[in-house]
Amino acid sequence: MRTTRQSNQSGSSRSDAGSTSGSTRPGLLGRRGFLELFSVLGLGGSIGPRLRAQTATEKKISTAMIAEAEKLAGLEFTDTQRELMVDGVNENLERYKALRKLKIPNQVPPAYHFDPVVPGIEVKVEQAQRSLRLTRPVVPPVPKDLEELAFLPVTQLSELIRRRLVSSVDLTTMYLSRLKKYDPALQCVITLCEDLAMKQARRADHEIASGTYRGPLHGIPWGAKDLLSVKEYRTTWGAAPYKDQVIHEDATVVTRLQEAGAVLVAKLSLGETARGETWFGGMTRNPWNLEEGASGSSAGPAAATAAGLVAFSIGSDTRGSIVLPCDRCGATGLRPTFGTVSRHGAMVLAWTMDKLGPICRSVEDCVIVLHAIRGPDGKDQTVRSVPFDWDSDVSVARLRVGYVKSAFARDYRGKASDEDTLKALGRLGVDLVPIEMPEFPVQALRLIMDAETGAAFDELVLSGQADLLARQGKGDRPNNLRHSRLIPAVEYIQANRARTILLGKMAEVMQNVDVFVAPSLSDAVLMLTNLTGHPCVVVPNGFTDKGTPTTICFVGGLFKDAQTALLAHRYQQATDFHLRHPNLAVAPRAPVRL
Repeated sequence: MRTTRQSNQSGSSRSDAGSTSGSTRPGLLGRRGFLELFSVLGLGGSIGPRLRAQTATEKKISTAMIAEAEKLAGLEFTDTQRELMVDGVNENLERYKALRKLKIPNQVPPAYHFDPVVPGIEVKVEQAQRSLRLTRPVVPPVPKDLEELAFLPVTQLSELIRRRLVSSVDLTTMYLSRLKKYDPALQCVITLCEDLAMKQARRADHEIASGTYRGPLHGIPWGAKDLLSVKEYRTTWGAAPYKDQVIHEDATVVTRLQEAGAVLVAKLSLGETARGETWFGGMTRNPWNLEEGASGSSAGPAAATAAGLVAFSIGSDTRGSIVLPCDRCGATGLRPTFGTVSRHGAMVLAWTMDKLGPICRSVEDCVIVLHAIRGPDGKDQTVRSVPFDWDSDVSVARLRVGYVKSAFARDYRGKASDEDTLKALGRLGVDLVPIEMPEFPVQALRLIMDAETGAAFDELVLSGQADLLARQGKGDRPNNLRHSRLIPAVEYIQANRARTILLGKMAEVMQNVDVFVAPSLSDAVLMLTNLTGHPCVVVPNGFTDKGTPTTICFVGGLFKDAQTALLAHRYQQATDFHLRHPNLAVAPRAPVRL
């Protein structure tokens, strides 16, 4: 088993690997010339560290180098224009060098904030903390073998603890045992927090016995995606260059769950710097089919939750990192509206797109967790104080519900399950209205995420440590970071201006509906609504002929997280897909190393 209890070391050594320079061909710049050119354009991170050091030579950028650079940006200037530009370009080179000496940490944000709310959209300000009106829980009998409780939702586990029918210590011990037992097969744990977990569980039992009950998360074991910092424990971001990193403060989400009485049992795997399911210890597996990966990047949280190794977990989503692993593993996830949950203490992937949210076994579990972690903390300036009203008895018939007609019309995995979902919603009294997403070059706005990620991890490339990541293919993080250096600043700003237009078009669509339904793997769910910041709830809705889960997504208006969850909750009440779980009774196989 790869897991460790904790580490007292931070940081890791830099790679000294380098490259050799190429020869100069007649009529073209040599490789060293391109390095100097790339540096002045902010592109120096795309070559090996030894050659990158050569950009500090006294040789200046020439008009010929500018002419070559124009090809990368799809531009063409005249000789006269290049002569006028050359001094300014060289001045910029010195500015870049000065900025790189600052060694800006990943968590430092730009001096601006993304706001998904466009003029005309009213967002209410929360006046007082609201209470939750949950579904009346069914209290299960206490089995002789507590492992039979492993797949129960938080709503039921919390009642067992509140009534002191089961202790937090016993529940925590059970989940720790399952983590140790099944992690060799699933590879979903980076660090086991056993000492901390037992300390928190004992405190929870003492408080409850003394008459202090903090709410439905009190004494409940959970797992954190390992991009959330926890004092005295490693925060590895799933990547070898950070495998010994210790950040000496708790993320806001971690602090708020501690205040709610939850018990942290493990830091769970994520793909390298939140890409895919492969991390420095291997590849996280789908508990329904160990031949498959768990998808990413919240691979560990989804796999561990679906496998009954934790009661719930926290994941993150930038372009589908909650939706995709929940779809693969059959978990229920809630991606909140951008600006609902503080990201302080979380690894940054893209400042204007990152969102933290719960991965659970039911929608109402997600609601409980979101209620505990949401709201401003004075540290993440994008977070708003907005109402979150949850009443499980409210009728969904009053909701205006749409479905993305064209997305359901095509052939895709899970189509039959999705069509059954639409029929089930009709039986609930929901009047489904066909809608379409705005006609827009959404994929072109991928520039935004790529540029922000390139900035967040610039030091990885400049230091050469990107070479330490396990996956080095065309679609993997190192290559993505390198080519992000070729995105001109003007194009990044233009993409954000285009994003403003998209926000307005999406606001027009959402004028007619409160929530809409879409296939989980549609572009509307994975890219468009991540760009526009809308909330999404993903729930299991069937199985393929191979026995693996399928899911569907409910997407709501901005800050209509509760209404979105209510519709998904009603659907779950009418079905049982979220109650089924993978059969892990077979002996776990040895981990697969990549």
